[in-house]
Amino acid sequence: MKICHLTSAEENLMRLFWKLNSFYLKDIMEQHPDPKPHQNTVSTYLKILVEKGYLSTEKEGRIFKYAILIPLEEYRKFLLKELLHHFFNDSGKEILEFLFNEKLISNEDLKGYLDLKIELKPARIKEPKLEYANEILHPKKDKKNKDKKKKKKKDQLK
Repeated sequence: MKICHLTSAEENLMRLFWKLNSFYLKDIMEQHPDPKPHQNTVSTYLKILVEKGYLSTEKEGRIFKYAILIPLEEYRKFLLKELLHHFFNDSGKEILEFLFNEKLISNEDLKGYLDLKIELKPARIKEPKLEYANEILHPKKDKKNKDKKKKKKKDQLK
């Protein structure tokens, strides 16, 4: 699923839609804060968002029920990756430095996050299989030779 950019008006409406998850046009008109846009304007934006793949429609009689196709988290990831690519040379380090320099994130925030999210576990090292060494140190005895030796002993005892 390819995500495309939204205009600021489309994004504002999508914020409302993400809260509702599935809805009818009348739900949007009731939930939209004042000043409320005209119903035709909202209807036009709904059509555009369906075309862009953000919403799906299901016809129920004479009206449409809309449902979210791209969740808020997916849109956030898309925007962050775009920002990282276009302004920070695809470097997480550069974006973190910017956040620190602009005091948008503190050392305590990061430390608290890292303490919660990262749990260091010692690496498990697989012990090498020492097949050749084991063969040399503990040679396997052939059953055939064993059986021959037993027969020789029995023959000697007789």
